[in-house]
Amino acid sequence: MISVEQWAEIRRLHRSEQVPIKEIVRRLGVARNTVRAALAADEPPKYSRPARGSAVDAFEPQIRALLREYPTMPATV
Repeated sequence: MISVEQWAEIRRLHRSEQVPIKEIVRRLGVARNTVRAALAADEPPKYSRPARGSAVDAFEPQIRALLREYPTMPATV
C-alpha cells in the first residue's frame, strides 16, 4: 500500500508535469499497476481494519454482574 504522500506525488507528476507512467515507476520504485490505481483513485489511500471482538466479550455480562454484586473485588479475582 502506498502512502498519501506517494499518492499525491504520483498524481502531481502525471497531471502537472505530464510525466509518463513508466517514468513515475522508475522514479518512485512502485509497480506500474500501483501508479495506475493511484491515478484512477479519487481519494487518497487509507488503511482500515475490520472491527474484531475481544476475548473477554463472551464473559463481559458475567463480569459486570460480579462487579455490581461485589464492587470492592480485587482485579486478580
